Amino acid sequence: RGDGYGYQTDYPPQDEDARSDATEGHDEDDQMYEGEYQGIPHPDEIKAAQRAARAEARKKARSAGEEEEEQLPEQYENIMEDCGHGRFQWTLFVVLGLALMADGVECFVVGFVLPSAEKDMCLSNADKGMLGLIVFVGMMMGAFVWGGLADKLGRRQCLIYALAINCIFAFLSSFAQGYGFFIFFRLCSGIGIGGSVPIVYTYFSEFLQMDKRGEHLSWLCMFWMFGGLYASFVAWGIIPHYGWGFSIGTEFQFHSWRVFVLVAFLPALAALIGLFFMPESPRYLLEVCRHDEAWMILRQVHDTNWKAKGEPERVFTVSQLKMPQENQEDEFIEIQSETGTAFQRFMVRQVTLVKQVMKNMMSLAGPTMRLNGLFLAIIWFTLAFSYYGLSVWFPDMVKYMQFEEYESKTKVFHREKVERFHFNFTLANQVHKEGEYIHDRFADMEIKSVKFEDSLFENCYFEDVRSTETFFENCTIKNTVFYNTDLWQEKFIDCRMENTTFLHPKKGCHLNFEEENDVLIYMVSFLGSLAVLPGNIISALFMDKMGRIKMIGGSMLVSAGCTFFLFVCFSPGAVITFQCLFYAASSAAWNGIEVITVELYPANKRATAFGVLNGICKLAAIISTFIFSKFVGITRIIPIILSFAALVCGGLLAMKLPETREAILQ
Repeated sequence: RGDGYGYQTDYPPQDEDARSDATEGHDEDDQMYEGEYQGIPHPDEIKAAQRAARAEARKKARSAGEEEEEQLPEQYENIMEDCGHGRFQWTLFVVLGLALMADGVECFVVGFVLPSAEKDMCLSNADKGMLGLIVFVGMMMGAFVWGGLADKLGRRQCLIYALAINCIFAFLSSFAQGYGFFIFFRLCSGIGIGGSVPIVYTYFSEFLQMDKRGEHLSWLCMFWMFGGLYASFVAWGIIPHYGWGFSIGTEFQFHSWRVFVLVAFLPALAALIGLFFMPESPRYLLEVCRHDEAWMILRQVHDTNWKAKGEPERVFTVSQLKMPQENQEDEFIEIQSETGTAFQRFMVRQVTLVKQVMKNMMSLAGPTMRLNGLFLAIIWFTLAFSYYGLSVWFPDMVKYMQFEEYESKTKVFHREKVERFHFNFTLANQVHKEGEYIHDRFADMEIKSVKFEDSLFENCYFEDVRSTETFFENCTIKNTVFYNTDLWQEKFIDCRMENTTFLHPKKGCHLNFEEENDVLIYMVSFLGSLAVLPGNIISALFMDKMGRIKMIGGSMLVSAGCTFFLFVCFSPGAVITFQCLFYAASSAAWNGIEVITVELYPANKRATAFGVLNGICKLAAIISTFIFSKFVGITRIIPIILSFAALVCGGLLAMKLPETREAILQ
């Protein structure tokens, strides 16, 4: 095999007399770069100096017998420097940002619809818990699968497949009437969107030169924040509006929370459409020996950027591309494809593909990558454990504090006797003990958080009564009629019924969009997402100046300090304030760990490694959300100590990773 792959460019070398009109009349020696007046070096001079330094390093390596010639990674870096950073990268930035935004939206969807879905589909506490976790289960599976496939089938192709699956099943879930179908569709939707994070960062990094990589990957992270803002804002605007829906008979109901689910997948749909206009990563194409396609895409990037900068005469001068050190062609597939039926050839390809993906995953435990991979896995796990655990704990703690405050204002009535009275107003937050209600009428009213204990209802009439958290315990009910109410068996605990009639009862669960806490849920999520903005900006501006290691370690240690302030939070406002501080501090660590992950692994293992680590991240999210939710209302000590310990451990371990800000993508 030769050392490179040659090309006949469309631009023949120009003679002195064949220069374009654009350069006629100009003496190149007399032209002066505008920044020279201030002593600022020309960007081309900076690039030339960087290349000279790398060439000198190679010369020293050759003299020591360590390296024979320039390899593909260095050539690719030089090509990306020649292509520049411009219109092409910014277009790809927006498209991939929408895919990352879709991942952010997916993390919030179930949390927002759960209060409404649990009543619409009559979910038990166990069902609610499973629905909350199933999205992370799907995203974990998707990260492993799509990350591995992206190194074998291509970044763009796998991202299209992943987003298409997410869009299809998110759309179907909005129409699913039963719990079984809804949870299955959300699982499949999660599997689809699970591929977005590992592929997006891998894909985008391979179009960036070294000195732009840290900054622009950090800017890309902001789209995850936009996903949270979008989900919070849209949920706030749609879900409380009960009238934004329709029904077909009694079997098919499409309430406003389903409209929100439908709107939530629009970022994924926009990203999917945009990807059809984007090319495959040329770095991947070179790894699988598709040199012609890679060369054409690199030329497209070059011409697009320089044309947009007003220099269309710049020529793409690369005529020979280096070969990868490891040939990714699979001869086994080619041999088998010539024999057997179409189905047999298909099965051979799929089985071989699975074997290749598994082999690539196993190679991550090789001696050269094992230690750094272990450190990265621990850092991903500890950061996700504390972040997602507290993300569940914060809003639940706010709701619990509000519930405690609401419960402290409960009015208690002892041995009241009410006869021939017409109740047509709301009863809320009350306890009635040993009361007697004779010939009373309860009509067209709402009963919220009311409990009747050891009371007597005789010759009473209930009509068009709506109830929330209302129970009758150890009561005696005689000669009473319940007409068109939702007071049914589960509302009566150890009660004695004598000649009691239930007419046209509203069985099952019913939506209530007037709960006061609903708006607060959206507000907490909106502020939490917005708080990430300062951390994203700081990390983008200083990622290449401070380095990845200091950014990750410092951010995690500052976040650990923020968790200790939660011990002195005794009001919802204080919890929300320190939630925002924690999110702002931890966002830089997320940006840093995502940047260093793509830089530590070679091209043929980059998406696979990112997928495995992101899958570990989602596993940590599943574990922490389950644990932290159990301690709401019991103790705050354990969640805080667990978060603090995880962040300190991950932050200190990050200092052991190699710095990659001046490393060429391998």
